[in-house]
Amino acid sequence: MANIQYFDVILKPVVTEKSMKLMENKEYTFYVHPDANKTMIKEAVERMFEGTKVARVNTMNIQGKAKRRGMVTGRTAARKKAMVKLTEDSAEIEIFSGL
Repeated sequence: MANIQYFDVILKPVVTEKSMKLMENKEYTFYVHPDANKTMIKEAVERMFEGTKVARVNTMNIQGKAKRRGMVTGRTAARKKAMVKLTEDSAEIEIFSGL
């Protein structure tokens, strides 16, 4: 297992129509480090965003898409995505408030 600190776990938020709709239910979506597990993601969210309490974490590995440029074929980078559900009494995550 790689030595990953909590500030290295969350790479960036996912901003899509579906993720915006899920924010109404206090469910946030992030791209995370590929070696991070659910416990590390939970700790990172609770330490990075004050007042948050994580109820559950769902993770998924997303394979890279096959792309082609002329005769050369390749793949885009694979990613790991985490959907974090906060408890009812938890504070909202502020980075999403202006979107």
